[in-house]
Amino acid sequence: MPIKKSIPRSPVSSAASLVLREARRLHRSATCATLASALPILRRVLASDSLPGLSLPELYRQRDQVQRKHLLRTLAREAGFASWEAYRQALDELAPEQLQHFELVYRQAGHLNCWFSSLDEARAYVASHGGRLLPVGQQAVVLVDLPAV
Repeated sequence: MPIKKSIPRSPVSSAASLVLREARRLHRSATCATLASALPILRRVLASDSLPGLSLPELYRQRDQVQRKHLLRTLAREAGFASWEAYRQALDELAPEQLQHFELVYRQAGHLNCWFSSLDEARAYVASHGGRLLPVGQQAVVLVDLPAV
């Protein structure tokens, strides 16, 4: 009987699969019992107005009500789209490397990020120090280029 070799799959085959994987990861964190894991994600859901009408403590108590669709909507709004459906269509045109919100290189190496409470503060920092501006909801992070390996 011949032995079938499994062909290793690419970890990310499309931009949409990367966003779906990120939504799955966020969903697990949002419904986790630990405050440190759940609260940052729940704050993002509230900031994107994906679950309107709830306070953070209420949402934490009802975190089992958070569904994957809420996180997909959150990711879409953070990327500047009005809905997941609009974002999904745009993802068909993008390569995974073009998604700034999912910096794969930065997840593989330890590094410090410069976080700012507003886009204007981050723009001023980039103008004087350099780096790449990455909007995250109402806040922003400035990514510095990692040295080549």
